[in-house]
Amino acid sequence: MEQDLIFIDKKKISPKYRQIVDSIVTSISKGALKIGDIIPSLNQIKDEFSLSRDTVLTAYKELQTKGIIESLPGKGYYVASTQIKIKYKVFLLFDELNAYKEKLYRSFISQLKEEAIVDIYFHHFNINVFKTLIKENINNYNTFVIMPVFFTGIDSILKNINPGRIYLLDHWCDELNDYPGIFQNFEKDTFNALNGIANKTNKYKNMTLVEPENGLMPKGIMIGFEKSCKKIKMRHRVATISKIKEIKKGDSFLILDDNDLIEMIRKLNTSGLEIGNEVGIISYNDTPFKEVVHKGITTISTDFEGMGKGLANMIRHKENRMVENSFLIHDRQSY
Repeated sequence: MEQDLIFIDKKKISPKYRQIVDSIVTSISKGALKIGDIIPSLNQIKDEFSLSRDTVLTAYKELQTKGIIESLPGKGYYVASTQIKIKYKVFLLFDELNAYKEKLYRSFISQLKEEAIVDIYFHHFNINVFKTLIKENINNYNTFVIMPVFFTGIDSILKNINPGRIYLLDHWCDELNDYPGIFQNFEKDTFNALNGIANKTNKYKNMTLVEPENGLMPKGIMIGFEKSCKKIKMRHRVATISKIKEIKKGDSFLILDDNDLIEMIRKLNTSGLEIGNEVGIISYNDTPFKEVVHKGITTISTDFEGMGKGLANMIRHKENRMVENSFLIHDRQSY
């Protein structure tokens, strides 16, 4: 690759690393560099223009975090993308993929449009996977969107990333108070939602919060559930689906896990009890499936589409604040 791909004017005020970045971008825009082309090595540029190796490395790291160049051991740096208008190369770390997370993801990327490359990863509630994925990708992205769920003690690993590049999503705790992002207020949302449909509770005598079998449930949901039931004077308990052996007329259920919802519907189909009249069901997180099954399942759900759009705008405008996301009640015939 010819050295004239790089233009350095020592009389210019702009930093030398910035001139290297601009030179590569200009060469790509003119077609002089294409995907797969090898670019000059760190040492070549260093020697040609009498620069420090760190100056050249800084330029290459910026190009790399934008996804424009990549490196291969033994081959050096090469052009990985000609999308030079990309501003953000985003590391997006979810707990798991499901219908409502997909809605959040699609909303997020559609809002950023051509400004970003977004790579999605999953930690599946495993703290070791969570830490490993972040450590392995610290130098590969310029923006980090992280869903920390219930993990504690993670501030130590996040401190290895420039704080201006981190955004938290969905969950919040005091430990992570210094980071911007968008979160669900599980306690307030659950309390307000259950009280919002309290006019229907005269049909029911009991409410069970169906806890996932794996025990992964935000504490705020349980607190909001208990506060609401006490306020409306509803007998209540917490149990997993496997512990619910008998269902009676007048029972109602707040179900968090979609697999538990399906199992509950199976149980009720064999019991002869009518959903929405003799037995009530409320599910957490809305999906298209819940709009149609059994004439519609009542749901409590954060606005995942709004969360995705809001997060994209926070990144675009470099907002440094923690925003409480709005929630929605979809009042259908199951309750």
